[in-house]
Amino acid sequence: MRTDLFDFELPDGLIALRPVHPRDAARLLVVCPDEPERLADKVMADLPLLLDPGDALVFNDTRVIPAALRGVRARGYATAQVSATLIEKLDDHRWRALAKPGKRLEQGDRIRFGEHGGACASGSLDATVVAKGEEGVVTLAFDLSGPALHDAIETQGAMPLPPYIAARRAPDKQDRTDYQTAFAREEGAVAAPTAGLHFTPKLIQTLDELGITAHFVTLHVGPGTFLPVRVEDTADHRMHSEYGEISTETAFALNAVKSRGNKVVAVGTTSLRLLESASDEFGTLKPFRGKTDIFITPGYRFRYVDRLLTNFHLPRSTLFMLVAAFSGLETMQQAYAHAIDQAYRFYSYGDACLLSPKDSA
Repeated sequence: MRTDLFDFELPDGLIALRPVHPRDAARLLVVCPDEPERLADKVMADLPLLLDPGDALVFNDTRVIPAALRGVRARGYATAQVSATLIEKLDDHRWRALAKPGKRLEQGDRIRFGEHGGACASGSLDATVVAKGEEGVVTLAFDLSGPALHDAIETQGAMPLPPYIAARRAPDKQDRTDYQTAFAREEGAVAAPTAGLHFTPKLIQTLDELGITAHFVTLHVGPGTFLPVRVEDTADHRMHSEYGEISTETAFALNAVKSRGNKVVAVGTTSLRLLESASDEFGTLKPFRGKTDIFITPGYRFRYVDRLLTNFHLPRSTLFMLVAAFSGLETMQQAYAHAIDQAYRFYSYGDACLLSPKDSA
């Protein structure tokens, strides 16, 4: 499909730079493609009333690491300011990173991250560029390793806010809480599963009391989630891959939900992509451990997920293509036009929508 079909204009003022508090005060647009009144304006605290007892919510429990680092490149007597976002751990001391500006780095360069000098347990952080790839991707070998490296990254790193936020303000201490779900536990993401940001302990308790169960999978979200599709046709796009896990126990429990006629509700596109990757052609979920690069566009036949809770996504992004596949492109174009007209807040710190699939009857 042509990628320009997934384009839209968003006023800058609707890009949320901070989340609302409490989290479940965020607005919620309910989208039902097959009903006469397709759109309904709610808030996240209404979610328990929009689901049925016995339904299951599937959360991504990945934990965002403070992967954004700033430092100084030293090459002889010449220095330059650089930033690096860690994107993949290779071993106990090496990381793949996205460096900016990447053209300032060459293999063998030394980078000193943080405010202090030297690689020591104080939290300062030195690294060597041991390989250079395309589009600013480099491999960094840190002087520290293991737990000492982990602690130094925690000390010196900042939350890797999406570009549309980072371009408008610097990350701060509050983002360490705001850009993390209440149930984050499996460390490894460099971007938050943002639909999960709307859940408070109170909301989760209410859902549980009404018989709506919570289940957890893990997909470590990578930086590719923010990248627009730059090719003219979706068939030419190369999807990024991300590591995920679904336990045997979780697969068994969710299959039981489906077998009794209740709905599986994916909280976020990351949960949905993992569930769809791990389900077979008969609609049975299998345990999963590995990478997925599933790319969902209109025409895809959904095997497993019955409803989707998600935020509002970037134009021309793989995530907007996914929701268009789920609820229909025309329906989502109408939903986004309504959200813009009603001043919903967009993107990672913004509001949410609860989607039903097209042709659900």
